Amino acid sequence: MKLIVNLENETEFDPGFDILKTAEEVAGTILEKENFSKDAEVELLITDPETVKEINSEYRDIKKTTDVLSFPNTEWDAPADYECEGFSDESLIDPENGCYMLGQIVLNDRRIISQAEEYGHSIKREYAFLIAHSILHLLGYDHMEEDDAKVMEEKQKKYLDVLGITR
Repeated sequence: MKLIVNLENETEFDPGFDILKTAEEVAGTILEKENFSKDAEVELLITDPETVKEINSEYRDIKKTTDVLSFPNTEWDAPADYECEGFSDESLIDPENGCYMLGQIVLNDRRIISQAEEYGHSIKREYAFLIAHSILHLLGYDHMEEDDAKVMEEKQKKYLDVLGITR
């Protein structure tokens, strides 16, 4: 499996660790453990709260900022259902590198820092958590229902534990 993370960083976010390497490790681990069979490409934007608010308003009609936005390119019939019709969509293969364009992640740099403080863990842990959360969304997982939220929470914790990125 090959993973390409296109990092577009519009801010001076300097958390003191390699953000690209961490994103690749977290995403790669989850895709491997979720049996994702294709080489994958994920776009990652780390930006300021106002830009996140603008994107949230434009694409979700929610006029407020948030910590993370996830935009999957596949409409999954069920989480990580690699038999679904959308997963075989050839238009999602990047002709330049042959990777499956899984989706986009938008992170709010200020919320990463403030939530790390609020939850009493490192900025790296908060960043990795939000990447894990988003990758699961890109694979079709959601947390709208209590049972679904529990599944996502367990997977996030399990995968971050595997990487040794704990609270």
